[in-house]
Amino acid sequence: MNYTIKSLKTFLIFFLFLIQPKAQKATEHVSELYQFMIELRSDYALLNRFYMIDNSPERTDRLILFFEENQKKLDKFSFDKLSTGGQVDYLLSQNYIRDKLHSLSVDKGEYKHLRKWIAFGEPIYGLEKTRRRGKRMNGQEVADKLTVISKELEKISTLLIDENPRFSKSLAVRAKRIILGQQKALKSVYDFYKGYDSQFTWWVNKPYLLVDDLMGQYANLIRNQIDSSTLHEDDGSGIIGNPIGEKELIRLLRKEMIPYGPEKLVEIANKEFAWCDAELLKASEEMGFGADWKKAQEKVKQSFVPEGQQPETMLKLYNESVDFLKKNELISIPPLAEETWRMSMISPKRQLISPFFLGGEVLQISYPTDEMNHEDKLMSMRGNNPHFSRAVIHHELIAGHHLQMFMNERNHSYRDFYTPFWIEGWALYWEMLLWDKGFAATPEDKVGMLFWRMHRCARIIFSLNYHLKKWTPQQCIDFLVDRVGHERANAAGEVRRSFTGGYGPLYQIAYMIGGLQFRAMEKELVKSGKMTYREFHDAVMKENSMPVEMVRALLKKQKLKKDFETIWRFYE
Repeated sequence: MNYTIKSLKTFLIFFLFLIQPKAQKATEHVSELYQFMIELRSDYALLNRFYMIDNSPERTDRLILFFEENQKKLDKFSFDKLSTGGQVDYLLSQNYIRDKLHSLSVDKGEYKHLRKWIAFGEPIYGLEKTRRRGKRMNGQEVADKLTVISKELEKISTLLIDENPRFSKSLAVRAKRIILGQQKALKSVYDFYKGYDSQFTWWVNKPYLLVDDLMGQYANLIRNQIDSSTLHEDDGSGIIGNPIGEKELIRLLRKEMIPYGPEKLVEIANKEFAWCDAELLKASEEMGFGADWKKAQEKVKQSFVPEGQQPETMLKLYNESVDFLKKNELISIPPLAEETWRMSMISPKRQLISPFFLGGEVLQISYPTDEMNHEDKLMSMRGNNPHFSRAVIHHELIAGHHLQMFMNERNHSYRDFYTPFWIEGWALYWEMLLWDKGFAATPEDKVGMLFWRMHRCARIIFSLNYHLKKWTPQQCIDFLVDRVGHERANAAGEVRRSFTGGYGPLYQIAYMIGGLQFRAMEKELVKSGKMTYREFHDAVMKENSMPVEMVRALLKKQKLKKDFETIWRFYE
C-alpha cells in the first residue's frame, strides 16, 4: 500500500515536469494584461447580474465606480515596459473603459433630466435591494408603500397629460425603460415572497396588481411624449429611425480607430464605386450588353433556381469556395470548422429585415415560402440568384463569419473587443481577395460579385447621409434601387435593417471600410513579401476581434504610445 502511494507521487511529479514546457508554451503569447482583462470582463458580468435593474441609479453609480477603479488599476501598468501585445491590450482596455463610462454618464444625465416624471418609483429600488438578501418584509408596510406609489402614479399621469412635455425620441425611450425597470424590480419582489410568506401575500397582492397595471399604462403614455420636431416624419417608407448627427458619428469613428470623418468616408466610397462601375461595364460588354449594365444584371437575376433547390445550390457554392481557398493555400481551415456548420431557413417575417442570407455557425437562407405573394417571391428569388450568392458564400462561412467565430473561441478569447470593422471588414476583405484571385470565373459571376461590392459602397453613402440628417429612408431605398440594382422590396429590407434592426450607426460602413483596412495590411505584409497569404490570414485569426489598427500593430510588432490616437491613414 505504501509502495503504491509512493510510486503514484513519483509518477505525478515526473508527469508535471513533462507537461510544464507545454503549459508555458500555451501561455507564452498571453500579454501582461491577461489577468486584468479576465477580471475586468468577469467582474463586469457579475455586477450586471447582481444589479439587474437597468437604468436604476444604484446600478449606474456602482458601474461608474467599477470602471473608474479599473481605470486606476490600468494606470498602474508601466506602459513603455509592456510588450506590443501588452500595449495593444492596454489601449483596447482603456478604449473599452472610456466608452463604458461615456455611456453610463449619458444614462445618469438622462435619468436626472427625467427624474420629475419617474421619481415615484424610486422606493421600489429599496424593496428590490432588500429582497436580494432574502430579508423578511412586513407585508402591511409594503402594501402601504405601494398604495402611496399608486396614488402618485395617478397624479403624475394626470400632470403628464396636462403639461404635455415633449421629449426627444431617445429620452422618451429612456423614460419608458426606466419605468419598465421599476416594474421589473417590483415583480422580482412580489414573485420572491408570493406564496412563500402568507402575511406578505395577504397584504401585498391587491396593491401590487394595481401598481403593476398603472405602471404599464404610464410607461406607454410617457413613451408617446416625443417631440415630433426631433423625428424624421414617415416619408412613405414606414421606416423611422434615429439619426445621430455629425458629432456623435465622429466620436464613434474615433472609438473604432478610424482617422477619417464622415465626408472623407463618403469620398472613399465614391472612389470604390467608380472602380466597380468600370469593372461592371467590362462584364456587361463580355455578356453582349455593351454599356447597359442593368440589362446584364437583369439576365443574372433571372438565373435563380426553382423553388426548393436553394439549399443545395448554397452547398454547391460553398464547396467551390472552400476548394478554391485550399487550392490557393490562402488560410488554414480546421477540420472541425468544416464539419460543424449547418443551415436554417429565414422566416418570411424576418426576411422583411434580412432579405439575403446570413452566416456564422448556421447559414441562414433567405428564400420564398408558399405563403408569400407572387411579386415578393420573385423579388426574393431574383435577389438571391446563384451568381449573387457565389459572391458572399465565403463571407458568411469560411473564411468569413463561421471561421471567425470558431477561431475567436480558441485564440486570445480574453480580448474579444467586438467591432463590426473586424467582423464584417474581414469577411468583406475575402470578397475582394477572391475577386483578385479569379474566383469570378464568368462575366455573370463578376456581375454578381460587383453587385455586392457596389452595395457595400452604397451602404457607406446612404447610412452616413442618413445619420448626417441629409437623406430620408426613402431616398436611401431609391439609391439602392437606382445605383446598385436592388429589387425594391430587398432595398427596403436593407434600409429597415440598417436603421431599425438593432445595428449600431457605423455597422453598415464597417463592411467596406474594414475591408479596405485589411487590404492595406495585405499590401504591407503580403505583397511586400514579408508574409505568405496563409501566414497573414492565420495570424489575423489568432488575435481575436478588435479595431483593425490594433491588429496591424500586433502583426507588425509596433511600439505604441500611451496617449495613442488613431493615425493609420489606410486609404491614401
